[in-house]
Amino acid sequence: MMMPPFSAAVLLRPIMCESQLRQSILDEFEFDPSFNSGHIRVAVENDVVILTGHVISYAEKLAAIAATRRVKGVHAISEHIEVRNPFHNTDDDEIAQRAAAILDWNVLVPASCVEVQVENGWITLSGTVDWHYERAAAEDDVRKLAGVLGVTNNIVINNPLGDHTCIRTKLESALQRHAEIGSKGIRVTVRNGNVVVLEGSVDTWDERRAAQNAAWSTPGVAAVDDRLMIC
Repeated sequence: MMMPPFSAAVLLRPIMCESQLRQSILDEFEFDPSFNSGHIRVAVENDVVILTGHVISYAEKLAAIAATRRVKGVHAISEHIEVRNPFHNTDDDEIAQRAAAILDWNVLVPASCVEVQVENGWITLSGTVDWHYERAAAEDDVRKLAGVLGVTNNIVINNPLGDHTCIRTKLESALQRHAEIGSKGIRVTVRNGNVVVLEGSVDTWDERRAAQNAAWSTPGVAAVDDRLMIC
């Protein structure tokens, strides 16, 4: 397909924007002391930020992703960061024991409701809880442990089928009350009795997360299908 004629200045503008965005991300990496970005490569292609390379822990990987999301202009991320522990390899049994112990000490995680399985450094959480914050607390605990390469959270929210109209009304009211997202045009639908679908657009990753948290905090919600776009 032939491209329409553009001036040199117009042709260079997208390249400069991508270059500036990449530099902003690198500057944010340098500013954040919680992880070492020396082995992380950043590229920007077609408005998508691509992260590659490696870090020494899963916690550092998550910190790098969080730092990327903080940068203005980041709308989409393709992440391929590998976790490499250069110091020692922790046995799966030891990781599982540590994970079970830390979950037992966390008052936000219901006792004996979460099961832990570890294979080659990758933790899989399963079980049933009543609220998403309990599910999130369990994942937050184990992903910081030494030797962990990744976490799969299969914990199920134990909410029976509810009144979809009631769920939608409560969630829309919560979104309107929220200082960050009250004026946003977020569309809410409820499917299969307890699955919330969020559609529309927000300005930042923080606004998107706030909408997700509002949905998860609504009584009767068992799952959230987040289709919000970052504009």
